Amino acid sequence: MPSVCFYFQVHQPMRLRHYTVFDGAAHYFDDYKNSTICKKVAHKCYLPANRLILDAIRRFEGRFKVAYSITGVLLEQLDRYSPEVMSTFDALAETGCVEFLAETYYHSLSFLYSRNEFIEQVEKHAERIASLFGQEPRVFRNTELIYNNDLAALIESMGRFDAIITEGADHILGYRSPDFVYRPSGCDRLKLLLKNYSLSDDIAFRFSNRDWREWPLTSEKFAQWISDVNGNGNVVNLFMDYETFGEHQWKDTGIFKFMQQLPEEILAHPDNNFKTPSEVVDSYEATGTVDVPHIISWADTERDLSAWLGNAMQSNAIHELYRLEKNIKKTGDTRIIADWRKLQASDHFYYMCTKYFADGDVHKYFNPYDSPYDSYINFMNVLDNLESRCAKHIDGGAFCGLPQNADAPEMQVAT
Repeated sequence: MPSVCFYFQVHQPMRLRHYTVFDGAAHYFDDYKNSTICKKVAHKCYLPANRLILDAIRRFEGRFKVAYSITGVLLEQLDRYSPEVMSTFDALAETGCVEFLAETYYHSLSFLYSRNEFIEQVEKHAERIASLFGQEPRVFRNTELIYNNDLAALIESMGRFDAIITEGADHILGYRSPDFVYRPSGCDRLKLLLKNYSLSDDIAFRFSNRDWREWPLTSEKFAQWISDVNGNGNVVNLFMDYETFGEHQWKDTGIFKFMQQLPEEILAHPDNNFKTPSEVVDSYEATGTVDVPHIISWADTERDLSAWLGNAMQSNAIHELYRLEKNIKKTGDTRIIADWRKLQASDHFYYMCTKYFADGDVHKYFNPYDSPYDSYINFMNVLDNLESRCAKHIDGGAFCGLPQNADAPEMQVAT
């Protein structure tokens, strides 16, 4: 009997305004652009999708269930720019059929660079979710599903989570299926839920592709693929960006109609059901251990870190950012600390990506800058100003750690 576990990632970064070395102002973020994009995505995706999910939960009297992970930076923007979206998330929370997951508050790569900062962000996010929706998150997802054994061990040591989710990458599973619950290597209690990337990507990426041999994807066809798992797995984890609905896959592709009809088609099979991640954890025992010594993610065909750390610009920018941590926090200035944390969003480094093979068009399409190099220069100009503000709060005006008058790094792909 396969359970279907839907989890949606909901995130928008706080985008930087055009910033030069001559600017000097301590205002780094483009309020107009962030407001415009937030409202646009709310209109095209969040509001219609939330209403669709709420309607499905009511139509099937609680048999349809989903989970969300909403970043702290988006929660702040929704509260400021689109409060009507927050009211629909409140309504979803009140159904008892929606689970909210924990993650890094700022959608950061902090696990890779600062364990202390990582823990602070996870705690901050979990507290925000509890205060907004009355739920203590039991399941953790790291930014971009970045994961390895060390992350699982750290999450288990925090003592507040029952499971962690990541990509069901072929090279970590081998012959095994992602449609079972596993245990992370080295963990005694934590469970591991793996994304069924094939079925997830059928919706998230291939749905409107007319060259795909399965196009058009109907709810009946997809429900049959789910039912085919019966006897070969316990749970089908369908993890995807929430912006799949209406933004990545526009309304005229039929994506909303597909999602509206899907619960009925899946539940038509008496052995199928929907579960939240926590319900999956409570219902199924781990069938084995998955060892992930090297870092994986859910990005691109490589399932690695190259989307954010694949070239010298990205590596330089993020190293300089985290080099500031000690003195940034030493200032005790809440605005400086908040600005530094907003700069940690993985999107800023994604915009610097220079990959033009395999997935390259994806990186170009979502990049708001004219080039990755413009993104790098803009980011470093902001970081330089932040360093100057930090210095003013340190005794004697000592620098916070950014090298002064440093040349831009040579453009090459990191190995």
